[in-house]
Amino acid sequence: MKKNVLLALIAGACLALSGCSTQTSSTTTIPAAAPEPAKPAGLAKPASDEPRVMLPPAPGIANRPAVREFIAEMSHKHGFSTAGLTRAFDEAGMVPAILDAMAKPYEAKPWHAYRKLFLTEKRINGGQNFMATNAAALSQAKSRYGVAPEMVTAIIGIESAYGVKPGKYRVIDSLSTLAFDYPRRASFFRSELEQFLLLCREEGMDYLTPLGSYAGAMGMPQFMPSSYRKLAADGDGDGRRDIWSNPADAIASVANYFARNGWQSGAPVAVPARVSGDGYREAVSTRNPKATHTLGQLASLGVTPAEPVPGGHKAGLVQLAGETGPEYWITFHNFSAIMRYNHSPLYAMAATELVREWTGHGDR
Repeated sequence: MKKNVLLALIAGACLALSGCSTQTSSTTTIPAAAPEPAKPAGLAKPASDEPRVMLPPAPGIANRPAVREFIAEMSHKHGFSTAGLTRAFDEAGMVPAILDAMAKPYEAKPWHAYRKLFLTEKRINGGQNFMATNAAALSQAKSRYGVAPEMVTAIIGIESAYGVKPGKYRVIDSLSTLAFDYPRRASFFRSELEQFLLLCREEGMDYLTPLGSYAGAMGMPQFMPSSYRKLAADGDGDGRRDIWSNPADAIASVANYFARNGWQSGAPVAVPARVSGDGYREAVSTRNPKATHTLGQLASLGVTPAEPVPGGHKAGLVQLAGETGPEYWITFHNFSAIMRYNHSPLYAMAATELVREWTGHGDR
């Protein structure tokens, strides 16, 4: 009898211990810290190096070998907290839709289809409204950087529809997806991820807060992190470079980008061309027109401007796929400067055409 009682007591104790263990691991909740007030994208303060409570690790990518290697590199090279970055990448994730978008860029379309995306009545009217609303900031940027308000407006219009569509992806997710799951350009995006973490530390932003495009471009002007660190500008003197929600900063940043990449104030961008014979083939390009010919040299090849254009500027010739056949444009140095912003001649042509809609004669 005593033996049976003893066995029953032992069994009951084991069940009690088992129940405690199960409760601790599956039902006990750890109180979370009080949420911080919401902050505008790009302006949140960085997370502290140590959490206020120890939460179970969230599913993420921090345990992937390539990510662990990257975290170690950032810690060694730039003094980042390994624990802080690990927590950030525990919250970051890979987004398959980003890889799908990279496989279907707008710039792969023919010009006549690409043009219809950006030369719309809504975007043209939106640009006029943007210029009217931000006239003072645009005028100040022109005085400071020498870039016409129409060209700055065209870039912001193409990039984010004047700030309406600055991107829906967390930048850390976009850049992580492309840095670790997009081998073709992994090196570039890994570098941009490095730049992003540095700018978050410099600007006081939470790693998980900024939103951008599927390629990691940010804000109204869609700057990549490296461009932000080098070229983003404070347009209104408040000590911040908020390209997400401050049009004055976005305007100054675009103008500074062009000025730093050789923009020639008051010079032409591109004019429609007429071609005859076969000599023009010597100068024509479909991808990267070089401004290496005089207008006289182009004329000798059968290329003439279809509207008045000032002499003295070196020029190139670009061929675009129009709806009814090839379109030809004489391009100048400033066209190449736009292509420093985006390497596609379609992009540069869309910006040029928007400006022409507003002015009738480009950037002059």
